Amino acid sequence: MVLNLLNEVDRITIQTLQDNYIDISAPDSNAIVTRGALQLKTSILAEHGFSVIVKTMKGDMMRSMLFDFGFSEGGAAMNAVTLGIDLQSVEAAVLSHGHIDHFGGMEKLTALIGKKDIPFVVHPAVFRTHRFIKVQNTCLDFPEFTREKAKAAGFKIIETSDPYPLLEGDVLFLGQIPRKNDFEKGFPLAFFKENGFEKPDPTEDDTSIVMNLKGKGLVVISGCAHSGIINTIHHAMEVTGVSQVYLVMGGFHLSGTLFEPLINRTTEELKKINPAFVIPTHCTGHKAIANIEKEMPAQFILNMSGTALNIPG
Repeated sequence: MVLNLLNEVDRITIQTLQDNYIDISAPDSNAIVTRGALQLKTSILAEHGFSVIVKTMKGDMMRSMLFDFGFSEGGAAMNAVTLGIDLQSVEAAVLSHGHIDHFGGMEKLTALIGKKDIPFVVHPAVFRTHRFIKVQNTCLDFPEFTREKAKAAGFKIIETSDPYPLLEGDVLFLGQIPRKNDFEKGFPLAFFKENGFEKPDPTEDDTSIVMNLKGKGLVVISGCAHSGIINTIHHAMEVTGVSQVYLVMGGFHLSGTLFEPLINRTTEELKKINPAFVIPTHCTGHKAIANIEKEMPAQFILNMSGTALNIPG
């Protein structure tokens, strides 16, 4: 089903507040990529988390939103302050899914926004309780994300599993991502408890946002892509009716022995989609990032904490 919910925009900027990697002396800034300025007094922090500010420009109208909040309580907020980023223009927020590496920094980031009742769009399953992962017979509990935590941060919660337009249609929250292909099957280590019983956690709250850059196509940003980055891209194409994909960015969750066998297939499918830019972040993993760079060198961009992308239509 094609939904007429997405405007064409003239320009998109993506400012990374938190990612897993930082090189403060990287000399590779260019027309698209601006690295965080060299800091000799305060470092830009890298953590196992993800947070970006997305800005769209349509004519003279600039809109701004926050996608994810990073891991630690203060990491993403500290980076915003270090980089001199003003969050007061943020009009909406999205949480990709209810795992701590995406919501941990919410309180301090929203304090920098300084506004109440801005729309906060989530899949209802972000509030699932008693989530954990099993690693070598050890259960690791996820901290819970609650409606009370979101409300205390000042958000107006909007729960939906369907696509939902943000910023008056400049950005689309994709909602639940169907798992249609034969290799992206989700996160088999994830479980939760319900009424005392242990159940596999399908992590169906995992989602992404998408924009339509004028004359170039879709810009897709994922959190962890637990439903698979290829499933995610195809869903974005299906619901928007836009067949051209210009940029894909975010966590692709290809790290570790369970997911490394998917690296080659994922890369081949990305090559078929053929975006102008591929920017694997966060949980993608070193081996997958290296493979994507090797196989798609002209399209690959290495992301870092503090990096800004300026993408004209």
